[in-house]
Amino acid sequence: MPTEAKRETVAELRQQLATSRTLIVSEYRGLTVREIGEIRRALRKQDVSYRVVKNRLMKIAAAEDVRSALDGLLVGPTAIAFGQDEGRTAKAVIDTMRPYKQVRVTGALLGDRAIDADGVVRLAALPAREVLLAQLAGAFAAPLATTAGLFDAPLRDIAGLVAALAEKQAAA
Repeated sequence: MPTEAKRETVAELRQQLATSRTLIVSEYRGLTVREIGEIRRALRKQDVSYRVVKNRLMKIAAAEDVRSALDGLLVGPTAIAFGQDEGRTAKAVIDTMRPYKQVRVTGALLGDRAIDADGVVRLAALPAREVLLAQLAGAFAAPLATTAGLFDAPLRDIAGLVAALAEKQAAA
């Protein structure tokens, strides 16, 4: 028989699942309450919510399509970081957890797709979205600038030859 507190917890988890695009699951075994509080505060400054959850209640709160992807990650004492931006959330979690060697990231849920711990580390290593878009724009613009320079070169060379010929005629 579920208690009222458990119903409220499940409702809160459902609400967080509905508003978050990224969930990073970690095993917090060995951390003190004070250390978990420090992690929470550090992540909150980066717009990431960090919450210790009971696996059974999280499975109940998870929608059917998300639950299958989340089941493999919910093993042992679990804490979940809820965030909006995939790359920024992964970077915040990895950077914040670095001093706490006993914390182990077990994986993440990006939308309805699960990735493993190595995928989270690789995602955290990616540059910001704005940087990637700028690099993409630069990759498109570079060949166009080169092509424009190649078309401009013969005209520039002819203008240089005409100027040199005019100087030679003036000197003679």
